[in-house]
Amino acid sequence: MFESLPDGLVTIAAFLLMLGLLVLVHELGHFLTAVWFGIKVEEFGLGYPPRAMVLFERNGVKYTLNWLPIGGFVRFGGEGEQIYGVGSLSAASPWKKIAVLFAGPLMNLLLAFLIFSGIFMARGVPEAFNGARIDVVYPATPAERAGLQSGDLLVSLNGRTLDTDLSVIRLIAAENRGRTIEAVVERDGARVVLMITPGPWQRDGVAFENGFGFAYTPNIQIVPATPLKALNAGFSYTFDILGRFIAGIGQMLGSLLGITEAPQGGVAGVVGIARGTGEVIQRDGWLGFWQWTALISLNLFLINLLPIPALDGSHILFSLIEIARGGKKIPPEREAMVHAIGFMMLMGLMVVITVSDVANWIGGNPVLGGG
Repeated sequence: MFESLPDGLVTIAAFLLMLGLLVLVHELGHFLTAVWFGIKVEEFGLGYPPRAMVLFERNGVKYTLNWLPIGGFVRFGGEGEQIYGVGSLSAASPWKKIAVLFAGPLMNLLLAFLIFSGIFMARGVPEAFNGARIDVVYPATPAERAGLQSGDLLVSLNGRTLDTDLSVIRLIAAENRGRTIEAVVERDGARVVLMITPGPWQRDGVAFENGFGFAYTPNIQIVPATPLKALNAGFSYTFDILGRFIAGIGQMLGSLLGITEAPQGGVAGVVGIARGTGEVIQRDGWLGFWQWTALISLNLFLINLLPIPALDGSHILFSLIEIARGGKKIPPEREAMVHAIGFMMLMGLMVVITVSDVANWIGGNPVLGGG
């Protein structure tokens, strides 16, 4: 039943390492920003209560470990355990509250960026070079008749060197329809000259009036990265993935309204993420584990900023409402009720997702797809 996992102890240790790092970074964002603004903090906790032990105490702040290892918290001075909205954080200006609340997710975003940059530093960065990589040569096409093969690097067409702008391939086909032209490719380290005549071709019953009949991609190669280049690649990749996450959430909301199709894949909880951690280590090694960690951290950044009761985004929304009301606070009891209801709903959703995760585990369904 569990044979598809790597060593169970490795999976558990890696998952706890990832979870601890994500929680520590997130809560440090809240904590350090609060201290910077002079907002009193009484406890910095890893895990959720009940408390297991006090690690140490410094400057009036207790640093604690708690028994439920699924999160963490910062308890502000005077804040009641049952009511959010009283104590030192509530007494701060709404702008300071927003900064403290936003700092946690922001640290998750920063962590993802740093991990991605480190991976690019270790692996190198993708860089586009001249030429087009031939991926597929379709049957009974000008490309097949000319002798082009999958894996060829197309260097030039009709005497024109192909740079990174591959739109010129279609232009050359349009300019030379019915005329035989020269195609130079690199194959197995040697240059090969072929003669090709662009014209009509078909693929899967679809007719094309003119072209060569091959699929191609840019000539991307992995090159060693300087620290600056790795940081630049990490920044671009972080926000590219973030954009995809936002689009996925939009698609999910659209599917609930019947506007769009549901996105592929499902929602994973703690059990699913733990299994995914083991699978990614087995498949991609420890660099894959760090990429997985960065993706989860980026996901936490986005999810925590959604205006869902009990999450940072909801607290930020209440602070914005306070600003819109000219500094007039919403009664703490009402705000606490909203967050309490939201927390119970989140816990209920977590139970449902966990049941689904366990069912998939028992059924042998991999988290990352595949057979």
